[in-house]
Amino acid sequence: MKLLTTNFLTCAVKACKSSSASFPLHFKDAVLERTEIEFNPLFIQNILPRVNWEALTVTATELGLQAMVPEKNPAEFDDVDVEADHEMDVEGVDDKPDQEQQGGSAQKEARREMDEDVLKKLHTLLLETGVSEGKLVCGNCGFEYPIKEGVGNFLLPAHLV
Repeated sequence: MKLLTTNFLTCAVKACKSSSASFPLHFKDAVLERTEIEFNPLFIQNILPRVNWEALTVTATELGLQAMVPEKNPAEFDDVDVEADHEMDVEGVDDKPDQEQQGGSAQKEARREMDEDVLKKLHTLLLETGVSEGKLVCGNCGFEYPIKEGVGNFLLPAHLV
């Protein structure tokens, strides 16, 4: 079960529907596995606005992967400078001396590399890292959903439906 998937799961017990403690589900006895997947930066950029960042941070910390999670969701970064740079490139306005332009383009390149490094870390965390065995536990009711061979069993016993 990929970590991206767990970011969208909540406890299915009826009594937990209104409780904020039922999300995120917490891993117990988790066995991690890594499956290499081709890096797709566009997918990561498009999925990040849908990811609950606080839940991802909690999950990564519980699994010992907190080093892979930036403090802030990259989808929330202020892109004002990037948009201004894009407008300048489109309009072809050249009000800066050559040295400043070279410094600015070096900064842009450094930012792109940093952004790509962050996206690669998130790709590894969200898509390549999974749990093959273990349990997901509700923080509200304590119900344990087993995970076997990477597949979670979310069927509830009749008395909890």
